[in-house]
Amino acid sequence: MTTTTKPATPVTTTRGRRPGAAALALRQGRLETTQFLRSRESVVFTMGFPIIMILIFASIFDGTIGGGVKFTQYFITGMIATGLMTVSFQNLGIWIPVERDRGVLKRYWGTPMPKWVWFAGKVIMVVVIGIAETALLLAVAVALFDLDLPGTAEKWFTFGWVAVLGVTACTLGGIAISSIARSARSGSAVVTPVALVLQFISGVFFVFTDLPTWMQQVAALFPLKWMCQGLRAVFLPESFGAQEPGGSFELGRVALVLALWCVIGLVVCLTTFRWTTKRDG
Repeated sequence: MTTTTKPATPVTTTRGRRPGAAALALRQGRLETTQFLRSRESVVFTMGFPIIMILIFASIFDGTIGGGVKFTQYFITGMIATGLMTVSFQNLGIWIPVERDRGVLKRYWGTPMPKWVWFAGKVIMVVVIGIAETALLLAVAVALFDLDLPGTAEKWFTFGWVAVLGVTACTLGGIAISSIARSARSGSAVVTPVALVLQFISGVFFVFTDLPTWMQQVAALFPLKWMCQGLRAVFLPESFGAQEPGGSFELGRVALVLALWCVIGLVVCLTTFRWTTKRDG
């Protein structure tokens, strides 16, 4: 006597459906953001460093730099730019080697999940934390230092595209530079000095035109200088543009340089990014 077993009829349920591309990216972004927020050191440094620096410099320097612009007003624009760079370039440049060294990236590489989803998660995390950090900086600056927020839609639009292009360039730069670090321990040693040097030569801690000419020329090769310049066009009077090295805020050149860095960063990422450590091959 033989018995036959009917094949199970597949049941399609909402829960059983594979999530779409957007849903996957959002889930990965939520995971990356949650992991970041659970790291107290990263949260304190990323969110607190710009605010601490504003409080310190505002206590030391009290005066104007010309055109009726207070030094604190000038300095705040630089700190917004460096805050965006910190959450993107510096954090990714340090943490990706850690994930690579621990084998996290290797496990992602071996899963059927599309590889771009991992990158999308990083981008979403950077955007979320960057928005929160910028909002916090603006709130502190308005409350304690009488920062004048942009009064026109045009300036808010400029603020938006400068931030988007700047964060994109710095995010791609952070992913690219993460491949230089040979191990988790060397990530900070590689990235932190680069970030600090860029801050000192890009008009973050000092008035840009007070720096030596050769230093200004070196800074002009990198995105942070142009992010600072673009944000000065947003938060400082239009008349202050005459004191910039080019005689104006040069927003067209700001957009061009930042867009160029986005392209350069993407090309370097595509050609150098590694899912495994060098010792894994």
